[in-house]
Amino acid sequence: MVDVSAQQLLLLCVAALVAGLVDAIAGGGGLITLPALLTVGLPPHVALGTNKGQSVFGSFAALVRFSRSGLVDWRLARVTFPFGLGGAFAGAALVLLVKPEVLKPLVLVLLIAVAVFLAFRRTPASGARTEPSPRPRALAIGGLIALAVGTYDGFFGPGTGTFLIVGFNTLLGHGLARASADAKVVNFASNLASMALFALNGVVLWKVALPMAAAQFTGAWLGAHLAVKGGDTLVRKVVLAVVLALVLKLGRDVVMG
Repeated sequence: MVDVSAQQLLLLCVAALVAGLVDAIAGGGGLITLPALLTVGLPPHVALGTNKGQSVFGSFAALVRFSRSGLVDWRLARVTFPFGLGGAFAGAALVLLVKPEVLKPLVLVLLIAVAVFLAFRRTPASGARTEPSPRPRALAIGGLIALAVGTYDGFFGPGTGTFLIVGFNTLLGHGLARASADAKVVNFASNLASMALFALNGVVLWKVALPMAAAQFTGAWLGAHLAVKGGDTLVRKVVLAVVLALVLKLGRDVVMG
């Protein structure tokens, strides 16, 4: 197993803090933590496992902070959490059958479409505290979003939080801040499923994951607080920045083969 120095661990914790902040608002924290873990010399499978081992704490912290602000729809969460959990397990099983890399061009196109959509979509005047969508239609739609994106997260992953936010915003009419809050329910479920699978296979480096988890938790709490205070305008700006970063990253991967 790779030995990580105290200096490297400190840098990883700083990366986790920033990632937690960004991820709580718009998703995309893995863009920061995963490259950082690879840079210190962790093998790819251990880096992936360790990343999930620490990121689950960030999604939990953001979920708690959003909940305390009244932005989480718990009636919807009772559907989206198990669907997200099951989807992540199904997605992880699909990895054994299909190479995740085949999704890169498709995801790249979808992310560009998301960027265009967010850039030109007006922020709803009702802001983050949009009234709950009609039932049971909203529950069915929310469950399908959670299942589809949860499966995607277990199978491939990049842009999971962003796709959830856009899905809840467009299909359920949630303001972006509230969509970010409801997305954290599914994010936590899929992260929990992935962490369990990686831990069972012994590829989570806990001596690195736990210190990063503390930093991720702190950053996520702060990020959720900023999303609550900044509302839809802040969330849209950060989501756009994350989408553009994902487009550049996946675009480079596709070009480089």
